[in-house]
Amino acid sequence: MFKQSNPLMSNMRVHVEDKPFKCEACDKMFRRGSQLKRHMRIHTGDKPFKCEACDKMFGQNSTLKVHMRSHTGDKPFKCKVCDTMFRRSSHLKRHMMMHTGDKPFKCEVCDHMFRCSGNLKSHMRIHTGDQPYKCKTCDKMFAQSGTLKSHMSIHIEDQTFKCEVCYKTFGQSRNLKSHMRIHTGDKQFKCEVCEKMFAYNSGLKNHMLIHTGVKPLKCEVCEKMFANNSVLKKHMRIHTGDKPFKCDVCEKMFGQSSNLKVHMRIHTGDKPFKCDVCEKMFAHNSVLKNHMLIHNGDKPFKCDVCEKMFRQSISLKVHMRVHTREKTLRCEICDTTFALSSNLKRHMMIHNGIKPFKCGICARLFRDTCSLKKHMIIHTGDKTK
Repeated sequence: MFKQSNPLMSNMRVHVEDKPFKCEACDKMFRRGSQLKRHMRIHTGDKPFKCEACDKMFGQNSTLKVHMRSHTGDKPFKCKVCDTMFRRSSHLKRHMMMHTGDKPFKCEVCDHMFRCSGNLKSHMRIHTGDQPYKCKTCDKMFAQSGTLKSHMSIHIEDQTFKCEVCYKTFGQSRNLKSHMRIHTGDKQFKCEVCEKMFAYNSGLKNHMLIHTGVKPLKCEVCEKMFANNSVLKKHMRIHTGDKPFKCDVCEKMFGQSSNLKVHMRIHTGDKPFKCDVCEKMFAHNSVLKNHMLIHNGDKPFKCDVCEKMFRQSISLKVHMRVHTREKTLRCEICDTTFALSSNLKRHMMIHNGIKPFKCGICARLFRDTCSLKKHMIIHTGDKTK
């Protein structure tokens, strides 16, 4: 199948660009028969090189050698600027662009620049709407392979090792053993800079980024950099629109668990933020900060028409609609217009039937707090509030 050649003739082809060996499948040309033989594995699917650690098969011995670093932890390629280590030279080369600022790949649609062609390819899906990654279990489509991998955890059912404390289950015994540190409080890993202790080596590694300032993880869509994978994973929900956290009361969905936690204060009435001056309680810290302006009397925003003063620029902007009679917010269902977003939001409850406010006595639901307060008179008999 392959034509034999002596070493001298083979070496000469490097200089004269002679490539006598042709792939019959894709017409690609090669200088040596051995190169063609290796190339043919792409078409035949032959993978003769096996990893002894995990039994994964590879078409090239060089690829197997690189793969083995995932088991040994070997990272032979070092950045001379920040000392970060990498398993592949290509990863180091791409990392160096963080320091040089080089972004040679340009999006022809929006002119956004990228450090590598793969990031540009991923970015183009924003414009094309392409979702090439499909879940084999539920057929849901995704634009990014990382998003698909995160999604697949929903379908994993083989969890045989159970924690006797919180009853959480794990697929491997070592994962259960590692999890137990949460309950035992065992912290084996120490930061050499500030001496803070961590239960997991991964936690220490993420913590060290605070001292180094390195953000090695990049969003493939917008190229924003992140210090750890968990923060990047949360950020990706902005692009995917994924909202995995659901309110059990009104079924509203959220991208972050922290946002759901804050939202729940609407239903529970919890107000953890207290004004030190008048002891009034608030559900959000931002609302407390705005409230504090009442005590210091600062109103830096002035209406040019009636000279009324406001504590916030947004309050002035909303107030101006009194003079302009502008109603810029339109209901997409019945075309009714509103000057304030709060009025539109309250109006939309008529169409979608949402009643987020619940009576704590009889569990009846209401669209707004005013209706709930009126209803409470039935139970309390108090008409003064």
